[in-house]
Amino acid sequence: MTTDAAPLHAGFLVFPGVMALDLVGPLAVLSRVPGCRAHVVWKQAGPVTAACGLGLVADAGFRDCPPLDVLCVPGGPGVDDLLDDGDVLAFVRATAARARWVTSVCTGSLLLGAAGLLSGRRAACHWMSRDLLRAFGAEPVAERVVIDGNIVSGGGVTAGIDFGLRLAALIAGDDVAKAIQLAIEYQPEPPFDAGTPEGAGPVIAARVESDMADRQRHRAARVAAAAERQGP
Repeated sequence: MTTDAAPLHAGFLVFPGVMALDLVGPLAVLSRVPGCRAHVVWKQAGPVTAACGLGLVADAGFRDCPPLDVLCVPGGPGVDDLLDDGDVLAFVRATAARARWVTSVCTGSLLLGAAGLLSGRRAACHWMSRDLLRAFGAEPVAERVVIDGNIVSGGGVTAGIDFGLRLAALIAGDDVAKAIQLAIEYQPEPPFDAGTPEGAGPVIAARVESDMADRQRHRAARVAAAAERQGP
């Protein structure tokens, strides 16, 4: 377990167009791990607008962020623009090289892939973008949380809380994670069994896919370009 004498520095990447819940869910969990010092990080400190229009604030920039024990990369529509962003990719690679845990939520795993961190690894992602992980040599897994060595990835959006609790248990033990779950009263009772394409059924799944078709074509093209830059 971490202590005040040996703090755990956890960094959460924020960026324009981030899915706020991808970030806030695990932040709410991991910030409660004893000894954790949470940092919200972007290229420079300052305001950032999430995909839903919510204003977020980075408290550290890439240059002044302390060495991180945990790197958490959320997803969201803005992740597409990061797949060829040299500054972001360099920060992710450098941080991952020394971090104890390298993690993602939702389509944040695509950024880990673009940074060359998922080759031969099992990883989760939002269901609509999961298969795109193959372009980076990863094995897509249709699970809520996937642990492969020091890489921990969560599925889409709301999986960030499950991911955070699993990671908290790995860091500080099950009892700490259970206490955090109780503190945030995480006892989900979804009104519908519609959180997966299988549960929602083919009609609703097709409607959602149709609504997102243009975005997914754009994302697939960005992923293919990022994978090509990596080379064989």
